[in-house]
Amino acid sequence: MAKKVHVEGKDKGYILLYALSTCVWCKRTKKLLDKLEVAYDYIDVDKEEKEERARLEELIEKHNPAVSFPTILIDEDECIIGYKPTEIKRRFE
Repeated sequence: MAKKVHVEGKDKGYILLYALSTCVWCKRTKKLLDKLEVAYDYIDVDKEEKEERARLEELIEKHNPAVSFPTILIDEDECIIGYKPTEIKRRFE
């Protein structure tokens, strides 16, 4: 099972951030969500075991065929791919 980390904040729906621990854009996305005081969970996909990482990549691919990071999944049906501060602010402010 993936190691999800929960960040407290305002409830704006179920937000799951798929990230890489070494990705500067992922770090900026986390900082922006923190600044917006949004509650979210995140998974650093690169810190998972090989089998779990493959499973997570399959899940990400359903919403983001390129399996790029960061990928923000909102309520299982909406997705923001990449670091897009304007779109993230518009969605969560």
